[in-house]
Amino acid sequence: MPAKVQPVRQPVVAPIPETVKVFGEEMPICWESLLLAIAEKLNLPGYGENGFGPGIPFKHMDDMYIRMVANIAMEEPAVPDASDEEVELFIKAREHLPKSVFDLERWKRIAGPYFKKVVYVLNRGGRFQDYKDVYKGEQVANKYGKLINMYQEKTAGTKNAITGKSNPGYATYIPVMAVNGKTPEELGLTEGYDLHLITQRDITQTKSRTITNYWLLAVYPENFILINPIDANRLGLKDGDKVKVISATNPEGVWDLKNGIKKPMVGKIKITETIKPGVITFTLGHGHWATGASDFYIDGKLIKGDPKRATGIHANAAMWVDPYLKNTCFLDPVGGSVSFYDTKVKLVKV
Repeated sequence: MPAKVQPVRQPVVAPIPETVKVFGEEMPICWESLLLAIAEKLNLPGYGENGFGPGIPFKHMDDMYIRMVANIAMEEPAVPDASDEEVELFIKAREHLPKSVFDLERWKRIAGPYFKKVVYVLNRGGRFQDYKDVYKGEQVANKYGKLINMYQEKTAGTKNAITGKSNPGYATYIPVMAVNGKTPEELGLTEGYDLHLITQRDITQTKSRTITNYWLLAVYPENFILINPIDANRLGLKDGDKVKVISATNPEGVWDLKNGIKKPMVGKIKITETIKPGVITFTLGHGHWATGASDFYIDGKLIKGDPKRATGIHANAAMWVDPYLKNTCFLDPVGGSVSFYDTKVKLVKV
């Protein structure tokens, strides 16, 4: 009979940050520890030995977060207690952590009689409801118990600085439009442009600066313009074809770098069912002209650019420019967020 093989417990890495003492408690250096340290330094109320009331301390981030989980657990109907087996599993999963992160006695003290309910919620990653219980008839079962301000007097009291019209003080649908109140259709930006242009990120190129990481370029050396087979067939395109992206506000399909150089927005086609017909997209992070992609000088010394950093396409310059402002994209005049997501473009084979 073969010998019983004992499972090998794999080591788990503890948190990387260094620790700091705040209110006499050791904890990792993080946003919460910074806030607590500021509160300690300024002797702010609501923190320290009696932060949550007489005899109820707020000296460690756990003092707040464990109570938050307990509140979730105790909302009617309260969750059941975790079994002893669940509690054991919960503790074993965290026993590698330093006490600055997981101190069983500290957690039990904070949670008090609700500790097993806290474990029940955390073991499941949250508290969830069966879909059949979400509605009661045509109404949601979990109703707001507080006042909801559906009308905002502050917003309703303001006016659009360009049109002079009052901003709505209630939730409503407002289509994409220029700051003068005219829609892209009214401005003639959509006629002749048959594809919606959006952008996305890829895990190997998530920021403008990640092009400098050559181990990422080895995995994902170049991005593409993704297009649905229906649109590709309609336009006579196949994988690898080069196309230029143009729009009504950028009919040249170029980045004008304002230094005498214009970089064409040309990229290769990749046909995929993962994009909806009528929509094209490209991942951000490629198509550089700076960040070491081109030659430049430092103190008169030539630093040669690397063509690898210029591969692929970045087509944000095809996004609509507000014809009224002339130097910025369409935007939400109240919140200021950009409206890059509704631009209509055309692909020109090159």
